[in-house]
Amino acid sequence: QVQLVESGGGLVQAGGSLRLSCAASGHTFNNYHMGWFRQAPGKEREFVARINWSGTITAYADSVKGRFTISRDNAKKMVALQMNSLKPEDTAVYYCATGIVWGVGASMYDYWGQGTQVTVSS
Repeated sequence: QVQLVESGGGLVQAGGSLRLSCAASGHTFNNYHMGWFRQAPGKEREFVARINWSGTITAYADSVKGRFTISRDNAKKMVALQMNSLKPEDTAVYYCATGIVWGVGASMYDYWGQGTQVTVSS
């Protein structure tokens, strides 16, 4: 059974930083791409960042490009999202996801974590 557990969310002031982590278990981690999504109240879940199985290719939403960095450690079966220069509009529940297909659509990811809340105050 695949499990993804996010951690690292919290409350931070605008301009601050947070580092989210996602621990995976129950599947061959380094066969799967990983992604981060977020969902703000009243909005649809949106793509944030993704990283391929080997960690050699990354992609970001335009809204976070240059501020967020995704990385993975296949030996530890973990993926991280370093978030710098946070803005109030980054406030959302952040989800870790994994899948075989390389893409940005939420439907391309097979397994999801429960999410971690990130709140950025102005």
